[in-house]
Amino acid sequence: MFAFIARQPILDRDKQVFAYELFFRDGKNNCYPSEERDEQTSKLIAKNYQTLHLDDISCSKKSFINFQSETLMSGLPASLDPENVVVELVAGRSDASSLLDMCKHVKKMGYKVALEECNLKPNWNDFLPFIDMLKFNTNHENLEFLATNVNRIMDANVQLIADQVDTQDSFSIYKDVGFDYFQGYFFAKPESVSNKNLLTSKLTLVELMGASSSESFDIESINSVVEHDVGLSYMLLRFINNPTINKRYKITSLRHALNYMGEVEIKKFIALLALANLSDNKPLELLHLSLVRAKFCDLLGSENSIGTNPPVAFLVGLFSMLDALLDQKMEFLVEKLPIADEVKEALCGGQNDLSMYLSLVKAFESGNWLKVIRISKILEIDQKLLHSLFNKAILWGNGVRRSISPHFPESKA
Repeated sequence: MFAFIARQPILDRDKQVFAYELFFRDGKNNCYPSEERDEQTSKLIAKNYQTLHLDDISCSKKSFINFQSETLMSGLPASLDPENVVVELVAGRSDASSLLDMCKHVKKMGYKVALEECNLKPNWNDFLPFIDMLKFNTNHENLEFLATNVNRIMDANVQLIADQVDTQDSFSIYKDVGFDYFQGYFFAKPESVSNKNLLTSKLTLVELMGASSSESFDIESINSVVEHDVGLSYMLLRFINNPTINKRYKITSLRHALNYMGEVEIKKFIALLALANLSDNKPLELLHLSLVRAKFCDLLGSENSIGTNPPVAFLVGLFSMLDALLDQKMEFLVEKLPIADEVKEALCGGQNDLSMYLSLVKAFESGNWLKVIRISKILEIDQKLLHSLFNKAILWGNGVRRSISPHFPESKA
């Protein structure tokens, strides 16, 4: 079980999550923590900080994990399943001969090997029979080399991963070259930023999100929108009857949910419901990331006693990728939402406590532990508590994600 961990998605050519690379704060160089904890320390962590298993952190996808060479050569823990774990090795940490021996050793143990290397050289042909994937940073030098060498890599049945893909253009370029997988936050960027008017159907959803952001709560108007949209009604009931949210009662309507959950929680789920319906034709990971951010910011807001009606901290996290979902500028979108000025300011790059929450959750997403430490000091919150909150947000996001189906009934025209 892991208490101090982060993840970054690796997407396939269709922008669906193939795996997550895991970053361990309590391991050297973000590697799997090989040092044995004493029993007392393990019990303390399990008692005080939410701990995750690999299936939790990777949402039952494959896990890419870096290991220290000593851990690899002494044998990996029996709890790691070769079907679900890909061993990632970084060239440069060992000489070529030792690195090749490690590749052979890991392959014999039944694991797939992903080798991170910037420039292939002729002697790298020796490695191709013993690796399954090659990871490259996206830079001009690598692109030129790969354009002329990609065929021999593919002939060896080795798949290609492009790392640090942070723009849609970069994704398209490396996809055209023949890469199989892509790591980076390109999917969280608008594909074409414009200020065109939103479709009426999407504008209705944006207004629904705005209704969840106000201090007052007009149950009749919101219920009218939900009841006349089959897709919204279906997803509302799926969300609220998810065991992560509700383990005791079967909810049959919005009014029933309001009586059971209370106004503040319903506001969160109305916003979440609208966002889920806005995310058609977008990678599911974009919505999943929004869910985790929303829950983390909400938990952090509770620790800092930020007002919950409206649930501003939750909404900042949830709406933080609205520009990517709608391919619009954030400044344009927030003007469509009757949300608190502090939420608008945080979403548009201003500086306040809510924007610090966003910076913090982004630091967790990338495993930027130094930034986590710095912001925790500014907010005066214990770092270990922050890890616990992030882990809870991961579990909550996973649970809600499972209730989202791409096959829910389409909305009526």
